[in-house]
Amino acid sequence: MADNVVLALDGMGGDNAPLEPVRAAILGARDGVKILLVGDEATLRAELARHDTTDADIEVVHAPDVVSSSEDGAKAVRAKPESSLVVATKLVAEGRAAGVISPGNTGASLAAATLHLRRLPGVIRPAIAVVLPSAQGPVTLLDAGANAECKPEYLVQFALMGRLLARDVLQIAAPRVGLLSIGEEDGKGTEMVQAVNQMLQGSEGFIGNVEGRDIPQGSVDVVVTDGFTGNVALKLYEGSGAVLFRAIRDGLQSSLRGKIGGLIAKPAFLRLRTKFNADTYGGAYLLGVRGLMIITHGNASGEAMRNAIVMGARGAREGLVDRVQSGLATD
Repeated sequence: MADNVVLALDGMGGDNAPLEPVRAAILGARDGVKILLVGDEATLRAELARHDTTDADIEVVHAPDVVSSSEDGAKAVRAKPESSLVVATKLVAEGRAAGVISPGNTGASLAAATLHLRRLPGVIRPAIAVVLPSAQGPVTLLDAGANAECKPEYLVQFALMGRLLARDVLQIAAPRVGLLSIGEEDGKGTEMVQAVNQMLQGSEGFIGNVEGRDIPQGSVDVVVTDGFTGNVALKLYEGSGAVLFRAIRDGLQSSLRGKIGGLIAKPAFLRLRTKFNADTYGGAYLLGVRGLMIITHGNASGEAMRNAIVMGARGAREGLVDRVQSGLATD
């Protein structure tokens, strides 16, 4: 794909719209991505007018309605066809955009993708693949919340899609794929985990069961699990990081000696914080649909959404959707 990637951004989704989505649109456009900013035109233009948009290639696409975070996602998508999320998703389905960034209702994002982008041939269930920082580099965790209840064959597909994402977008030459369990031995875990372990034996990159501690250590590149467990692991990971860095900051500010030491260590501390900050990747890929969708937190900052735009552009340039489709066809 040419470098001139076009992405649609839901300008009215999330807890901090339109302020943060507009800020993200400007930052993303300055990174060389054309942004179709979707939402109420008057509201978005008023917010854009508060910023310097010089050299920012942004086109406002009017969508008068909004899906709120409190609504039932599937019902809202069908009831509000002119909402910013649905219109942005349709831009991908129509070929006007290579992907969509959704900072709003996750359930609605899943419903919009399933309804308007549709599943790739052979995909049983789409999965949310989130890229997490670790001591050794990025780790892809999936499913991170799309499928609370799973069957073994779902996880087998998740493993394949996650490996393709790690290899083709994150540029990991030979991704190691692990199955999240309560022990490394093949016989550990629930009946479903044991069944998946047997089904994955001999598949490319599969190294067996892994435990939660393997994620921050980076001893695996792709971690496969059901959506319930994956979402719990994701929230624990993010919350632990935030608490740890806040405790370090408070400790450094608690005394004069700490403040002096903090000033000396500040550059290293900032590098460490950037490396382990989940916002470094900004969002999660929805894998298994006929279009590129990046889902971000509802409270994502403009910087986090900007990083999600970078992820979307990278996925578009690397042809992630086509690679997943091809991989499923040849598996």
